Amino acid sequence: MIGESLIKSKIWIPPVAVFFLGIVSVNAQEAKPKKDTIREKEIDEVVVVAYGKAKRNSYTGSVATISSDKINNRPVNNITKALEGQVPGIQAASASGQPGSTASIRIRGIGSVSASSDPLFVVDGIPFDGNINSISPNDIESISVLKDATASALYGSRGANGIIIITTKSGKKGEAKINFNISQGFSGRAVKDYEQVSTDQYFQLHWEALRNGYKSDKISSQQAAQMASDNLVSSLGINPYGPGYPNPVGTDGKLLPGAKALWNDDWRDVLQRMASRNQVDFDVSGGSDKSNYFFSLGYLDDKGIAIQSGFKKYSTRLKLNSEVKKWLNVGVNLSYTNSIQQAPTSSDSKSGNVIQAARTIPSFYPYYERNPDGSYRLNADGERVFDFGKYRPSNALQNQNLAATLPLDKNENREDNFSGKGFLDFTFLPELKFKSSFSVDLVNYNGHYYTNPILGLGKETGGSVSRSNSRTLSYTTSNILTYDKKFGQHHFNILAGQEFYKYDYQTISGSRSQFSLPYYYEPSAAALLGSFTGKSDKLTLLSFLGKAEYDFKNTYFLSASARTDASSRFYGDNRWGKFWSVGASWKASNEDFIKDLNFFNQLTLRASYGGQGNDKLGTLYAYQELYKFYNNLGEPGTVLTKTATNDVKWETNLNFNAGLEFTILNNRVKGNVEYFQRKSQDLLFNMPTAPSLGISDFPANIGTIQNTGFEFSLFTTPIKNDDFEWNIDVNLSTLKNKILKLPKGTVISGTKRMQEGGSIYDFFIQEWKGVDPSTGKPLWRYIYQDENGNTIDGTTSEYGKATKTPQGSALPKLTGGVTTSIAYKNFDFSALLSFSLGGKILDTDYTSLMYNGSSGGRAWSTEMLNRWTPENPYTDVPSLSTTTNNWNSSSSRFLYSGSYARLKNVNLGYTLPSDYFEKLGLKKFRIYIQAENLLTFYKHKGLDPEQSLDGTTYFRYPAMRTVTFGLQATL
Repeated sequence: MIGESLIKSKIWIPPVAVFFLGIVSVNAQEAKPKKDTIREKEIDEVVVVAYGKAKRNSYTGSVATISSDKINNRPVNNITKALEGQVPGIQAASASGQPGSTASIRIRGIGSVSASSDPLFVVDGIPFDGNINSISPNDIESISVLKDATASALYGSRGANGIIIITTKSGKKGEAKINFNISQGFSGRAVKDYEQVSTDQYFQLHWEALRNGYKSDKISSQQAAQMASDNLVSSLGINPYGPGYPNPVGTDGKLLPGAKALWNDDWRDVLQRMASRNQVDFDVSGGSDKSNYFFSLGYLDDKGIAIQSGFKKYSTRLKLNSEVKKWLNVGVNLSYTNSIQQAPTSSDSKSGNVIQAARTIPSFYPYYERNPDGSYRLNADGERVFDFGKYRPSNALQNQNLAATLPLDKNENREDNFSGKGFLDFTFLPELKFKSSFSVDLVNYNGHYYTNPILGLGKETGGSVSRSNSRTLSYTTSNILTYDKKFGQHHFNILAGQEFYKYDYQTISGSRSQFSLPYYYEPSAAALLGSFTGKSDKLTLLSFLGKAEYDFKNTYFLSASARTDASSRFYGDNRWGKFWSVGASWKASNEDFIKDLNFFNQLTLRASYGGQGNDKLGTLYAYQELYKFYNNLGEPGTVLTKTATNDVKWETNLNFNAGLEFTILNNRVKGNVEYFQRKSQDLLFNMPTAPSLGISDFPANIGTIQNTGFEFSLFTTPIKNDDFEWNIDVNLSTLKNKILKLPKGTVISGTKRMQEGGSIYDFFIQEWKGVDPSTGKPLWRYIYQDENGNTIDGTTSEYGKATKTPQGSALPKLTGGVTTSIAYKNFDFSALLSFSLGGKILDTDYTSLMYNGSSGGRAWSTEMLNRWTPENPYTDVPSLSTTTNNWNSSSSRFLYSGSYARLKNVNLGYTLPSDYFEKLGLKKFRIYIQAENLLTFYKHKGLDPEQSLDGTTYFRYPAMRTVTFGLQATL
């Protein structure tokens, strides 16, 4: 494993400064001049935007793009995990390292409290409802991220949280091209787990906890010490030192001379592994003057680092485009993916969580049964016997051994994703076109979870099985008419269209238990019916849209768009939402006074403003009464849970954007600076009602949140000549989230408090005040009033009395990434460093290793070695005792800085000279090695800093470091 290094936030300024200084210095070099000195094609690049394309330097909206070369070569299963650090304004949090999982994406902050804040994915011009996992990164040509109202308002309610447009590859005119990519990788933890005390240290610490727990007015320290020595082994249920040391720790708290642990079974070694990753991608493409085609096949087998976890995927895509008549183009895009995810519990506090179990059980509890002398106990066949720890305390997962049971269990998710798109593109006049499109997405999911009746907890219940199946069918039809015409120095582009969307979701699930025979996994083999349930959801959306763009002399640009959506989630007049945008840009570099400066190769200023809606509400169809149904002794019962609320309406997003884009130094440096303000109003909250009504609450549009920030991106080419090219890209974004309006001004939920003036993820927990050096007791802040009514700001050792106070936000203040790429002759190298500064993380995983001694049998962090003792009074760890003191409960003691940096990707390749492979009929042959999550720079060791967006850990599957070897061939 590659070690992690400690980096403080302040060191991030020098590297960026170095890049700028490097850019200035290399400009003095005598590189061979070329017209295309730096990515000049990107200066006037055509980018994919809503319902069409636009030139980047004249577009009035905010759009960022990622090219295929930054995606195809990444060993990621899901493209959401390839976005972090590459686009300013995007926050991508991988809440789980489980293969096949997705990252949570937020564009320019959090836009809602009760409704979804997820962006809309658009694939080849049509909104996509399938699993984003089904899109192979190898099939992607480019990704456009639309961030402001001008860019996304045409998608109306579906684009309120930003748009991610994915364009898949198409064939190109010319001879057929065959691409083949094969890779083999190996994965481990990206961050080493928390350090734990050794067996010797553990026994001495637990002895101390027992002694302190025994001491009282009636029991002296000497008597307590003897009791601790006598009861130590029985308290933990095991003696790893053998029968020669029945009391391995003496009354002085030290291990007896000669005592040595007979085994050291680290459960992380048996429940986690070095995993493998195999991927094969194949595609063939080509075309003529009138048609083109693209066909691909993909295979992926990604084993997880936790045993019995992994993700396997088979994918295929067929894309055809043809000009069947001079006035008619037709196209079809079909894709199908079958995936199988092995996903044992790995993201909550359940005892069956394989990640948490590996961390919880100390190494003196063996995973194979041991004889008193330390040798393995064998069965009649001479095989080792798994140790289920009936003797272990409950804190050490008594009667469990996931190394034995997981191979016999099932934790399987199967999914079929089909996506079909087709279009007819009519050209009535050179300037007048009509496009009719149809898209369907079908996702069929099947979950199969089985607990075996042979070993483990399932043995007592006869085993259990649950099955669930869901089917999601959605389709979108759109009809778009465009008019594009130039009149001298005037240019008009007008778009009008209609769109219809239908969504249909159905799910059913059930469980049974008590199997009469082992190795039968289906519900029909179990005797006792446990539960059976199902539900469905349907949504329709009818939309009309229009856009007008005008430019004069290719210098002054104006745009306006409008869309109206009718959603079945709302009632009556509230059903129709009206969304709009206006934008303008000025290509100042076309002005004579800018040209006379002889400094800017390109200079554009832009601004936009608009409003969008959000109907992805947590409470569905609020205008209808909602009920719960009960079984009342065999008779059906119905209870009203929500009354009809007809006035619930769309949440609304108002977005302002202003930006400056420039290119200087003979196109060597290209930059973009933007300011945004995103206000989300009419937010949906559940308002409480009087208990006498029998209904707890009702939904209402009350609340406003604002996100503001700056985005900065810089693309540079310090050196470029015939043999060598070096590019450096930097992007930064700031974010300030502020709640402007809330019902009753404050909402408290768990460890968070939302209040007017604060942010959506503000921590509101007890404040840690250290350890009392005279007693060793924990201290928290305690604000109270004395008998005279004076407010006293003091401390308390009772957690229940501690006062909750604001403790900062989970949201980072600055995020970004630095990308560098070097090409020297046939060698190529690239690296991506992503970082996040500010924000806080509440590490509730770590607290399980930081108990004071009351949870005997559970593993301990090495930090407990610094606990309070009379000889060590000044410390941040309280004294040990078997009497709980709640010191590891949620407080600012376990709130850590969220600042980190991660070397997300490093790629080194070599393309063989053409002389070597032309004789074999190859056009290109490249070998490469790459690494994902290679290094993580973070202060709090053991914690993976890429946590959920709300900044709270939840015993999750850690991120994986993957090193991959591969080859790419083109025929």
